[in-house]
Amino acid sequence: MNYRILGKTGFKVSEISLGTWQLGSKWGEPFDADKAWKTLEAACEQGINLFDTADIYQDGNSEKTIGEFLKNKKEKIYVVTKCGRKLNPHVASGYNARNIRQFIHDSLQNLQREQLDLVLLHCPPSEVYQKQEVFDELNRLKQEGLIAHYGVSVERISEALEALKQDISAIEIIFNMFRLRPAEELFDQAQQKQVGIITRVPLASGLLTGKFTE
Repeated sequence: MNYRILGKTGFKVSEISLGTWQLGSKWGEPFDADKAWKTLEAACEQGINLFDTADIYQDGNSEKTIGEFLKNKKEKIYVVTKCGRKLNPHVASGYNARNIRQFIHDSLQNLQREQLDLVLLHCPPSEVYQKQEVFDELNRLKQEGLIAHYGVSVERISEALEALKQDISAIEIIFNMFRLRPAEELFDQAQQKQVGIITRVPLASGLLTGKFTE
């Protein structure tokens, strides 16, 4: 396993992280705690030290299982979690100081931690990137020690560029052989600001696994 520093976080993380959207089951199947535990264990055995989760993954079971799993781990495993998609409806007005604080509180409880390593806004509506209230609250949570770093998970390059105006530590964005524009339009600017890049959907939802014929 290769490791690198993730932007300004200073975290030395494995180049391959474990995404836990479907931790413990296949899409549509009941959550299987034993299968989830074995998946986390296998990831650690391969040298992965970065788990990527979100408060809504598996109705919170993803965060809860990771929290329980890491309680007795001696080696440092970094956890990236995301917040915002619990909003129903998922609209920009729901991204406010009160809700953001509650999301962080819930994730801290689920993960059994006093501080979150890195929290990302979870693909919010585009207007949110211009809501200073949201980033002011994230800065307050950081000053209070409840989060170490924050960033954004985005759908569009334009959203990432807007987020770079804030004191973010990481951007999560789709990047694969079908979606190469971030390398042309974003990565250099992120690097200049020491903002780490987490690539999601690297295998294009399975299309790049080599299992599909033309």
